[in-house]
Amino acid sequence: MAPWEYRDFDDHESVHVFRDTAAGLTAVIAIHSTALGPAAGGVRFWHYARGEDAITDALRLSRGMSFKNAMAGLALGGGKGVIVADADRRKTPAMLQSFGNAVESLGGRYVTAADVAMTDADMIAIGGETRHVTGLPPKPGMAGGDPGPATARGVFLGVKAAVARALGKDSVAGVHVAVQGVGSVGGRLARLLAAEGARLTIADVDGARAAQLAAELGAETVTPEAILTLPVDVVSPCALGGVLDEVTIAGLQAPIVAGAANNQLATAADGPRIHARGILWAPDYVINAGGIINVGLQYLGGTIADVEARVARIPDRLIEVWDESTASGEPAAIVAQRIAMRRIGRG
Repeated sequence: MAPWEYRDFDDHESVHVFRDTAAGLTAVIAIHSTALGPAAGGVRFWHYARGEDAITDALRLSRGMSFKNAMAGLALGGGKGVIVADADRRKTPAMLQSFGNAVESLGGRYVTAADVAMTDADMIAIGGETRHVTGLPPKPGMAGGDPGPATARGVFLGVKAAVARALGKDSVAGVHVAVQGVGSVGGRLARLLAAEGARLTIADVDGARAAQLAAELGAETVTPEAILTLPVDVVSPCALGGVLDEVTIAGLQAPIVAGAANNQLATAADGPRIHARGILWAPDYVINAGGIINVGLQYLGGTIADVEARVARIPDRLIEVWDESTASGEPAAIVAQRIAMRRIGRG
């Protein structure tokens, strides 16, 4: 099937498939837009049941990066890389070197960074083959390094903005938050929430990790299947995407959904569904932009102070979306997309 025949193709500028059998590399790089600058977005290392699933992932995620970078006010477009892992998820230096060569072959149209199952060390290895990589160890006072803390900080501020709007509270103290996924970002978010006095219920596919964090923070744990259905104040999806669909939206018992996961809506119809239920949703690519702000500004030459200032404005961007949604009666998902499309010249 041609890339433009995929449901998630959205006038992407280009879609590239790379195969290097000697290095064991199969990769996809999707470039959605370079209207604002080079297409920036991380590369994930993932095992897919079908090859077309890898292309779908790259298409969806690159489009989300266009929107995320535009809403964050960065001089960057949207792109995404996917390295297809085999069943045993074996990653080799040759594979990373080959991916670096693939990025370099695009001549700076795509800037890569770490995503799911990719590490700082992997980025250093890729950076040996191309300068179009970010998320590297930072120089003193400059942006860069692990994007997790900036992402978690932005989501925390976004949750507080949602709580203020929907619940009329200026703090999360006593607010019950259900966090789905407590890895790099979700775990940090949970700690920030707990430090301000939130009541937490957490879930993770790694039960031991969830139990350890729950013991640290005095939180409760439930199964990943149950976390979205709890009668809480905030549901915070912080694992993989596609968790908000017709079934899970119908089962929500929270007035707010605000979390770090990318592509939370399974289909375009799910934005109107969550809006119809009267639930305040924080568009994922607005609330979780802290990480790309950090690594994007490293590529653009920004400082830590620049990162902190931009992350602090994430609530303002959410409020802009919610205000327009309230005024127009349209779902936040549609409003956010319209604002982002306008910023990349497709409005």
